[in-house]
Amino acid sequence: MRLLEGKVAIITGASRGIGKAIAQKFVEQGATVAFTYVSSDEKAKALEQELTANGGVAKGFKSNAGDFEAAQQLVDDVVATYGKVDVLVNNAGITRDTLLMRMTEEQWDEVINTNLKSAFNLTKAVIRPMLKAKAGSIINMSSVVGVSGNAGQANYAASKAGMIGFSKSVAQELGSRNIRCNAIAPGFIETEMTEVLDPKVVEEWRASIPLKRGGTPEDVANATVFLASEMSAYVTGQTLHVCGGMLM
Repeated sequence: MRLLEGKVAIITGASRGIGKAIAQKFVEQGATVAFTYVSSDEKAKALEQELTANGGVAKGFKSNAGDFEAAQQLVDDVVATYGKVDVLVNNAGITRDTLLMRMTEEQWDEVINTNLKSAFNLTKAVIRPMLKAKAGSIINMSSVVGVSGNAGQANYAASKAGMIGFSKSVAQELGSRNIRCNAIAPGFIETEMTEVLDPKVVEEWRASIPLKRGGTPEDVANATVFLASEMSAYVTGQTLHVCGGMLM
């Protein structure tokens, strides 16, 4: 039996990179996937067709996770369509990197709203159906930057550190109802976003990592499957570093 057979999962920000890899792995493992996107209808439709090509069940929902009312409507729509929500993956995220002295209020607010407030919005929205089911797994995508900090990423680091504290608090509040909440902290993951970096910079990153390579979106997706499945039934309030040993 596949690890996520019969589970309904919401994955935010799944049109590319890590989110897309998570959606693919979830469908492979038997989950019904409702994924969100905010801009490209074309990309979303292509992903939906890819995920359903071999009998998988998946549907894209155009929804801004940073909007409180939109998040509630999304969950209502998913429950109306599939009857329940077993897993929530708060993956939506952006960067607006610059030194703090140059950072605008807009750059700060945009990152905090998209990365952190979205996790509050969606988590609050799924609590009711998960409480009704007396089960659920909430997975928040943090970052090693949220643990170590990084020059030029004060807004991003704050949002990702906030995800860790948020996850621990939710785990304590909902644990008695068999609802688990964990965070994943990816390290240097090679996606289309990193392809624009100077190759020398990428090689320096790889050389500094104990496993001597950058991570792949699939590496993060595999960890997400574990936390979504019953294999992690006694794991909550934790932060799983998927970083090749960058942080120990």
